[in-house]
Amino acid sequence: MSVNKALNHFFKKKNILILSINYKNILKMKKIASIVLFSALGGILTLGAYKLFLEKPQIIIEKAIESTPNAITTSNTSRLIASTENTDFTVAAEKTLNSVVHVKNTSFKTVRDPFSELFYGEGSGTKQYSQIGTGSGVIISSDGYIITNNHVIKNATEIEVTLNNKKVYKAKMIGTDSTNDIALLKVEAEDLPYIVFGDSNSVKVGEWVLAVGNPYNLTSTVTAGIISAKGRDLEGNGNITDSFIQTDAAVNPGNSGGALVNARGELVGVNTAISSRTGSFIGYSFAVPSNIAKKVVEDLMEFGNVQKAVLGISGGELNNKAAENLDIDITEGFYISDVIENSGAEKAGLKKEDVIVKLNNVKISTFADLQGFLRTKRPEEFIAVTYLRNGNEYTTNVKLSKNEISKVSALGLELRNIDSKDLEKMSIVNGVKITGITNKELMNYGVQKGFVIIAINNQKVNSVDDVNEMIAAKTEGEVLRIEMLNLEGEAERYIFR
Repeated sequence: MSVNKALNHFFKKKNILILSINYKNILKMKKIASIVLFSALGGILTLGAYKLFLEKPQIIIEKAIESTPNAITTSNTSRLIASTENTDFTVAAEKTLNSVVHVKNTSFKTVRDPFSELFYGEGSGTKQYSQIGTGSGVIISSDGYIITNNHVIKNATEIEVTLNNKKVYKAKMIGTDSTNDIALLKVEAEDLPYIVFGDSNSVKVGEWVLAVGNPYNLTSTVTAGIISAKGRDLEGNGNITDSFIQTDAAVNPGNSGGALVNARGELVGVNTAISSRTGSFIGYSFAVPSNIAKKVVEDLMEFGNVQKAVLGISGGELNNKAAENLDIDITEGFYISDVIENSGAEKAGLKKEDVIVKLNNVKISTFADLQGFLRTKRPEEFIAVTYLRNGNEYTTNVKLSKNEISKVSALGLELRNIDSKDLEKMSIVNGVKITGITNKELMNYGVQKGFVIIAINNQKVNSVDDVNEMIAAKTEGEVLRIEMLNLEGEAERYIFR
């Protein structure tokens, strides 16, 4: 056999060998594939049976979760959630930042050293110290009127205001109201950016607000939070308004007098206080409602003092016991325990044991609600009073009157204003009459009903409101020197510590 034939014969055998090997491999692969296929099919059938009969219906739960937002989108809740997520604070911040100022007050205190005067002569022991306090204020008109807290500028000798653009102005005091902790300042400037007043009665719990001020001398600081509560009464706050707006927007020392604004940049409150054991913010802050602040400012501009209106009633918050005695189902409202003679309340037909539930259709649940509402009104205004009597609801219009009587618990006295005719009869020009007394110490000193308080700490007293404000302005350790006229018209002086 030739070499070529031998090679051809070899390769033919080789090819046949290779092909046979490949064919066997293919048969093996088919067999393996069949096994895998049947195994997979068995696994699928097993998994399907498990899914169908044993496993918890996770797909159904997943579908339920996906469908929930669709159901919510037609409700008020979803619109609230959507508006919260889409709230843009930049507009309100831009409107407010340039209208909030830094307030610096400087007070000078003179201290006398009697020992130095004894050895070195009169006047040698006199030293003068300056004390600087800082806070915030809000520009409320383009011509330079600024609202702040009374405690920010109290006892100030000089007041300096710094705008957000770093311009500095000397400020003039227009008036103060210690009861509501509000003060009004004025700087000589024009075309200033200012904030418009919003309606604090219409703000809702849960609504977004911004607090803008100068905490710790960090100028132009903005923090955000929500309205946590309304009509908040703070225990231990003296005579300061007991109808605060509570928020969780961070407020720290230096924020006092700053702006609390809604998402539209409207002033809804003046930041005033924080609840803290450390002196710093721990989650609660409080603001004087804008409706009260606006009324105080308008009074200070027009009259030079705050016009305070009263219904002419006394009483307290309705409780379970009083509600049970009156045989009514509600436990919210203001319970009338007495109606003052010749007051607007008496003339409108209100009586003892009536329960006030609304004023001008604004719900009255607590004493703070009633006080907060009345502090936005003036004497001579009419308001609609909705009340319950014998289980029935009635509404009457009451003409508000000027505050003529007040109980001053700090003095243990009940006081009443004196009209001009009685002042003339008594040959005096000012004063308030003592109509009730519970202070045993004063009684031991001979103070009686009919005495007239004419001055406190050398300041003339013209009304019971003056007495309340002077008591509220008293600092810790300060004495009150009260000058009275006795029943014979003789002057007597008493010191309260």
